[in-house]
Amino acid sequence: MNKIKKIIYSMLALVAIAGISSCGDEFLTEEQTTAYSTDHFKTEEGLNNLSVALYANIRYHFAYEWAYGFTNYGTDEFSMGTDFTSEMWNNYDSRLAPYVTNSANKNFPSPDHLWNQMYYGINSANIIIKNQDFFESEDLRNKCLGEAYYLRGYNYLRLVSQYGGVVLQLEPAEGVVRNFTRSTAEECMASVIADFEKAYQLLPEDEWRGNGTWTKPAAAHFLAKAKLFRCSERNDSWNESYKDADLQDIITLADYVSGKRPLAPTYQAVFAEWNGIDCATEMIPEILMSAQFNQNATGGANGRFGNRTYCYFPAQYSNMGYMTRMGAVSLDFQRLRTSEYAFNVFDIENDSRFWKSFKTMYNVNKTTADNEYGIENGDLCIIYLVNDQSDTRFDVADFGPSSFKYTDTRGNGKVVPHAFINYDKNGNWVGQTWGNNRYIPLSKYEDGTITPKSTESSRDGVLARTGETYLIKAEALVRQGKYQDAIEVVNLLRKRGEWANGEDRSFYQDGCQAAANASDPASGYSSRNSYYESLNIAETTAPSELEISTYTNLPEVDEKILTQLGVSGDYQRMLHFILNERSRELYGEFLRWEDLSRTQTLVSRAKAFNPEAATNVSEHHHLRPIPQSFIDGLLNDDGTNLSDEQLKAMQNPGY
Repeated sequence: MNKIKKIIYSMLALVAIAGISSCGDEFLTEEQTTAYSTDHFKTEEGLNNLSVALYANIRYHFAYEWAYGFTNYGTDEFSMGTDFTSEMWNNYDSRLAPYVTNSANKNFPSPDHLWNQMYYGINSANIIIKNQDFFESEDLRNKCLGEAYYLRGYNYLRLVSQYGGVVLQLEPAEGVVRNFTRSTAEECMASVIADFEKAYQLLPEDEWRGNGTWTKPAAAHFLAKAKLFRCSERNDSWNESYKDADLQDIITLADYVSGKRPLAPTYQAVFAEWNGIDCATEMIPEILMSAQFNQNATGGANGRFGNRTYCYFPAQYSNMGYMTRMGAVSLDFQRLRTSEYAFNVFDIENDSRFWKSFKTMYNVNKTTADNEYGIENGDLCIIYLVNDQSDTRFDVADFGPSSFKYTDTRGNGKVVPHAFINYDKNGNWVGQTWGNNRYIPLSKYEDGTITPKSTESSRDGVLARTGETYLIKAEALVRQGKYQDAIEVVNLLRKRGEWANGEDRSFYQDGCQAAANASDPASGYSSRNSYYESLNIAETTAPSELEISTYTNLPEVDEKILTQLGVSGDYQRMLHFILNERSRELYGEFLRWEDLSRTQTLVSRAKAFNPEAATNVSEHHHLRPIPQSFIDGLLNDDGTNLSDEQLKAMQNPGY
């Protein structure tokens, strides 16, 4: 286990000593095993310990249903699978409200989960900042202060991105406080940017505590991201005076990040090559910020839940014939159904990023010799055919009640008992015909080290990487009107996404390869994808071409989406192109809702590409409801209740 993880896990109990509490879901609520008092945080040792404990706060973002509910639901990229746990976050119905509401089960995320956890971390950071004079070493003081400013800036950026203007609490909470003033978004962002600027000045360039340590390049990334947020459409009522300087700063900061933390040489290396806990993939320079997880249970290593995000993306397979749950094929919790948009935003033939992000084949892992097809463990069991509207191979009459049979002509010639297509021969989208539990799943987060009886993954959760930094720079250039320059930046990512000369386009890999039995035919893991079966083309090892020559001639896949959205004019076309490219590079990386909200494109894109959201989504959904649990606890300084006008001012419009 690397050094930073060891220290985080041993320090979890200390966070509760600081006079703060968790959100009530028991996340990071660990048994106190020390005899320290708050006076410990008036010593250099105590403040250093608390600084290390800050890293535990970000594990919240991968811990439970809120991970996708607040970030991926209700967007163009995903809608709902068969499990309705977080339905209101996708459908924008009346249950998405300031108070805790009912859902299919008790596991749904309420609006106060993110709110409470972010303030939990903010208060710890405030203690370090206030008590900085107790440090004896100037070097340690600067590093710990850099970490405190970093987390406070990051947590407030998450809060403002979700809720708009929030309460700016820049001092440690002492005693019971019942009166707060809600700051404006402008005031909040000034504080966020100031914090990241201090972190950028104070943090070293290298990961000084071990892998996962916050660094100067990571601070630069989020400083650029915060400035981009300030320049975005959601803030146009007040941001004009900041734009020129912010946009130029973004470009400078992004260049610094890419110079210090370069892209991985292949897109495959970012997620797909994960082959076990603390493996080389978790250590690549491109990963700027990650939540650290490990199997070591000492001191509550993974909190209550561990990293659970891997199991929310897979479609259901375990109820199909010849399949059962195993670590080598993940857990199929079917929360996040990939939308039709996913298959239209990629150049499926030439963009390898699609095939390195989505799983399209499963092998038989539960059968006997006596079956009607003569199939055995290791034969192909499930195939998703990523065909397009021009494909005339499949007549609807061939479909069975849940799937149809397909012959594995590129394999052993046996029958594949479960085949699914996107489009029938008439160009009709039938990807939904099979039900919400059948879809082509995102596979970036797979972890073969888990077991069917354990939902806790120990794979690190990626929160920022240099691939996004390039897109932040490209968007800043678009906002400056430098459209061709933006294309040149995006081309660096698109070049990496091309098929390389000699590359086997049918090869598939994901984190399920970490299973001890992944190479066993009975594991269910497939190292093939359905590239050739989907495209129905001859095999090739030639390189592909994705680079764009000019912004006036965007790829065909983009033009179709722009037409569907009714987008015109160079600026809007390029802004939506960047959003499309963010999908191609960052699909499912827990960023999408905030991107669509800040650019004020959530409504148009959800209506166009998410049928479940289309009915209810409206402009007020660009902000989340302020939690009623917070508002209900407020009083005036004299102990009187807030007036109706005061209560209204604390809540976002539409709620």
